Amino acid sequence: QVQLVESGGGLVQAGGSLRLSCAASGRTFSDYHMGWFRQAPGKEREFVASISWSGGSTNYADSVKGRFTISRDNAKNTVYLQMNSLKPEDTAVYYCAARTLRATTFGSWGQGTQVTVSS
Repeated sequence: QVQLVESGGGLVQAGGSLRLSCAASGRTFSDYHMGWFRQAPGKEREFVASISWSGGSTNYADSVKGRFTISRDNAKNTVYLQMNSLKPEDTAVYYCAARTLRATTFGSWGQGTQVTVSS
């Protein structure tokens, strides 16, 4: 399995921005589609965004469209989540995940990074 380590979380005021990073190791990074998920206190984990192995295809949850951008750098084995116009409801632990090209679900997960947006 690929190992994933997230970074970049923190405390930000509403309207501010953060960029999350997820560094992958252990396997060929371009063999994986990548995704970001989040889990707020008392809620189930939800999908945020995903990106194909080449970076040519992206998908977003409706709640973040137009505010968040997912990208990847295969030379650096890293996937990013640029978050702009943050809202208090974006507060959650954000998780990076990897899915092999043939898989239908994400099988590798990072430990998560906390994002807190104050009003």
